[in-house]
Amino acid sequence: MSSEELQAIELLGRVRYGRLATSMRALPFLSVARHVVIDGHVVLRMHSGFGYHNACDGTVVAYGADNFDTAVQGGGDDLWAVQFTGTAEIVHPSAGRRELFGDGPARVNGEPFDPAYLRIEPHFVSVHTLDFDASQTIGHTA
Repeated sequence: MSSEELQAIELLGRVRYGRLATSMRALPFLSVARHVVIDGHVVLRMHSGFGYHNACDGTVVAYGADNFDTAVQGGGDDLWAVQFTGTAEIVHPSAGRRELFGDGPARVNGEPFDPAYLRIEPHFVSVHTLDFDASQTIGHTA
């Protein structure tokens, strides 16, 4: 693995959720997913009730996660985003590997949560960071 891939995997481990992007019936869509890294692959858990996992199976997808919801404070972490692009495949993880995801939501849009799992074989990985100067002040001009 390249240093950028290793950095992306390390950063991905700092957050639990991200967004899966692909197209379905020629229209782009984003879906939230829980992720873990298993054997160098990004494995996603999502609600099967939408059918997004079927639309992604065997196609090229992008999966991104970030820490943009984290407040940047002096001495704190800078903002970052990672993206993995590659082919997705429906998988059926063992019970032990499913436990890595932790508890799922009870309901999704009023329906009982029914998990589906996708594995992404990353072909392209990117890391973007936003470094902040702690001396900068945020102010409004009148």
